[in-house]
Amino acid sequence: MTLPAVGITLGDPGGIGPEIVLKALATQDQTSQVHYIIFGTQPILEQEMQILGLPLDIQPFRKTTEGPRPLISLYEVNSPIRPTAKGSASQENGKLSFRFLEEAVEQARKGDIQALVTAPISKYSWSLAGIPWTGHTDYLNSLFPQAIMTFWSDELKVALFTHHIPLRKATERIRRTALSDFILQLHSILEKTQRQKYRYLVAGLNPHAGERGLMGSEESTEIVPAIEEAQKKGIPVKGPFPPDIVFHKALGQEDTIVIALYHDQGLIPFKLMAFDKGINITLGLPFIRTSPDHGTAFDIAGKGKANPKSMSEAIRLVCSLATA
Repeated sequence: MTLPAVGITLGDPGGIGPEIVLKALATQDQTSQVHYIIFGTQPILEQEMQILGLPLDIQPFRKTTEGPRPLISLYEVNSPIRPTAKGSASQENGKLSFRFLEEAVEQARKGDIQALVTAPISKYSWSLAGIPWTGHTDYLNSLFPQAIMTFWSDELKVALFTHHIPLRKATERIRRTALSDFILQLHSILEKTQRQKYRYLVAGLNPHAGERGLMGSEESTEIVPAIEEAQKKGIPVKGPFPPDIVFHKALGQEDTIVIALYHDQGLIPFKLMAFDKGINITLGLPFIRTSPDHGTAFDIAGKGKANPKSMSEAIRLVCSLATA
């Protein structure tokens, strides 16, 4: 039997990515009907397993489907670059983490893996390496313009209208047509891929959602018209709601997604509620992609202290979707 293949990137070698990948895989069911394929290098894995004392059975990846498939295999990503020490951003680690992602995405595009889980990367490491994208989703957006960054947990679900750009630029992008198209795209993707039916609450940009123009005009000139346009197309969306109450309205509501207008507006409440178990899901791809909702945690890298809960949840969810 050919098992569904789930790719897992190691992330930035200088951060906690390799650690949480191994810890999460160590707790996976050994009878799992999934083939986990790690995208990284043997030296990084060996060093991490030695630090953690986790002698996992990781076999070299082979594309042939003859014979039993291993539970975990390593897709060796060829690179002359060697990782630098843990605990800080570096050009070398930025190049390596990008190569891991690049190779994994290529295999996903070919259909050789059905889903992808990405360990945390350092945006600064990527910058040092001259990589023009500011993160996983930005890179995926360059290949799949319809990709949408969302964050999921039992407590709260958030979709980001804009994400890794300066706040000034984010506010400049809040325009009627762009926001209306985003709501339509988000709804269309979820209608096609999810059994659950969702409703959407749009956050306002200004305090009190503008207070009828007293604290800003974007709500009346751009956001309200965008929502009304989406409503005319039958989309169950409401707003704009004051940013300080919209997340409370959605809290614990399984069928509700908050549309946040910029990165921190959505991520501050989400991480407050689900830092250790929240999941980043990229919608609109031809394959499934999840990741933990946290970063590289350079301050604890190499110390064996990292909590793998979010990575475990990202793997669990992607496996349930890949085998559905």
